[in-house]
Amino acid sequence: MTAPFHIGLLLYPNLTQLDLTGPAQVLSRAPGAKMHYIWKTIEPVPSDAGLSLMPTTTFRDCPQLDLICVPGGAGQTVLMSDEETLGFLRTQAEKAKYVTSVCTGSLILGAAGLISGYKSACHWMWREYLPAFGAIPVNARVVKDRNRISGGGVTAGIDFALTVVAEIWGDEAAKMIQLFLEYDPQPPFDCGSPERAGPELVAKAKKQLETLAASRAKLIDEVAARQRLAAR
Repeated sequence: MTAPFHIGLLLYPNLTQLDLTGPAQVLSRAPGAKMHYIWKTIEPVPSDAGLSLMPTTTFRDCPQLDLICVPGGAGQTVLMSDEETLGFLRTQAEKAKYVTSVCTGSLILGAAGLISGYKSACHWMWREYLPAFGAIPVNARVVKDRNRISGGGVTAGIDFALTVVAEIWGDEAAKMIQLFLEYDPQPPFDCGSPERAGPELVAKAKKQLETLAASRAKLIDEVAARQRLAAR
């Protein structure tokens, strides 16, 4: 019998649901995977798509995890100053075999002080903020640095999860899951990264998010400043 491998995914209001559900669909199929969907309460948690997600356990009741994964989303901004959540992540990270993230979840790990000195991925729009937390930004779909594994923006969570499965259970297990999910991307447009989208489309995308970018940058500066003071 395969021993349970405890995998925990953090829920929080206004997360990007695909950051969580993409990896969950993959990881839940791994041999012996025991999935935990974690928040402060077990009440439904609204995502950014209007789809509510149901936690299965709370911070208090969550067992020690073998792998913890933090997704991203607009709600990530508030979470960077939420000491209850950051404390939970720090406690779990002390004994977890793997500490991971998808999209801007890496910024939450940064706010918790868990990726200083580590290479990390992030959504292209927010990657530049990783150094504020001592992390090393890498332009890649998936980044592995010791026991830290991170995925880039949103859809990269599926690639991230397949990489995790291969790391822990082997290539064959990951290939089988990919086949069962018929994960064979053939997008209608070749504009899924700023490098291929071109400067005009990238400028329009940044314009749409300039208000969020300003508020997020301000908060990241504040959180990073508090970290520096605490480290003195």
